[in-house]
Amino acid sequence: MRVFSPPQQIETRDKISVFLAGTIDMGNSEDWQFLFTNSFDDCELDFYNPRRISWDNSWTQTFENPQFYQQVNWELNALEKADYIILNLLPESKSPISLLELGLYANSGKVYVCCPNEFYRSGNVQIVCDRFNIPLYTNMENLILDFKNKITNEI
Repeated sequence: MRVFSPPQQIETRDKISVFLAGTIDMGNSEDWQFLFTNSFDDCELDFYNPRRISWDNSWTQTFENPQFYQQVNWELNALEKADYIILNLLPESKSPISLLELGLYANSGKVYVCCPNEFYRSGNVQIVCDRFNIPLYTNMENLILDFKNKITNEI
C-alpha cells in the first residue's frame, strides 16, 4: 500500500488507485482517511489522500494563491487518475467541495459514498446515488467491507 498526499508527485503503476474524497474541514475533522487506509494495509493499493499535512489555514483560497492553486489541481488530477473514489461525508460537516466532487464524478461508475442520515443534505446525496447507481452506505464499516470484497476480486 502507498499513500500520496499533496504536494507529493503521484507515481502511477499497475495497481488499483483510490481517491479519498470527503470531509476534511480544513483539517479540523476526524482523520477518517488514515483509518480507511489502515483497513487496507494488507492490499496492494495506491491511495490519493487530499489531506495535506502542511496545510496552513492562513492561505487564502483564491486562484492567485499558488499553494491553493497547487492543492486544487493536485486533487483534480488525482480524481481523474483514480480507479475508485471513496467519498465520506461526516454528519457534522457541510463538505461543499465533497458535494462538488460527487457531482463531477456521479456518472463515472467509480464512486462509493458513505453518507449518514444525519448529514444535512443526505436526501440530496441519496437521490444522486440512486439516479447514478452509486453504492451508498450510512456507515464506513459496511463500505470498507464491501469495497474490500470488490477489490479482492480485482487484485
